[in-house]
Amino acid sequence: MPKKSTKPNRGFQIADQIQRDLTELIARELKDPRVGMVTISAVEVTPDYAHAKVFFTILVGDPQETEDALNHSAGFLRTHLFKRLHIHTVPTLHFHFDRTTERAADMNALIAKAVSSRSKDD
Repeated sequence: MPKKSTKPNRGFQIADQIQRDLTELIARELKDPRVGMVTISAVEVTPDYAHAKVFFTILVGDPQETEDALNHSAGFLRTHLFKRLHIHTVPTLHFHFDRTTERAADMNALIAKAVSSRSKDD
């Protein structure tokens, strides 16, 4: 019989803690000029805690350049996470630009266009 986890939402709790800690570390410790105003929107951790996908958005700047800079700094950030988190395995960080806000804006524009063309037809 497989052993049940003592905390069923542990993966979510660790992902939330990583998100909070990374937000603080990027703002205070990371000195890379390519990384500007970054918002960590979500963190997904694998069940074995070996890898974490970190989704981020930016206000201004080039998303690809920021993603490259964050992935380049992933080892530095992981080392600092290791000092903050009290878990056996700190995941390897993989940063990805979150395009959700872009898609939402595109969908809103399409809806507004459809509504305006419908009102012109009436």
